[in-house]
Amino acid sequence: MLQKQQIKELKAKLLKEKEEIEAGLKDFAKADPKLKGDFDTKFPDIAGQTAEESESADEVEEYENKLHIEHVLESRLGDINEALEKIQKDSYGICENCGKEIPFERLQANPAAKNCATHN
Repeated sequence: MLQKQQIKELKAKLLKEKEEIEAGLKDFAKADPKLKGDFDTKFPDIAGQTAEESESADEVEEYENKLHIEHVLESRLGDINEALEKIQKDSYGICENCGKEIPFERLQANPAAKNCATHN
């Protein structure tokens, strides 16, 4: 069973990563006020530009790349929030598949892990 100090250490790691992800998302997206944990990538303002002025194809391609990054970061943020909720409910560190304890070493590597190594 995880010790209180171990849980405290892992919670601190989760909170730090959450903060970093949210800061990273805010660089190119804004939080959706209607949906918790959802961000919307800012679409480039290309209206009114002539063909010579516009780098719209590059901007749209960059937007599409950011959409993928947004999705990955939102997914990770969701896993982190879920792990933090489990800490609050005293159900953290238990494999969702077999119900066995996830080893501390695995949680140190990925504090948001949902499963033991067998069920990863």
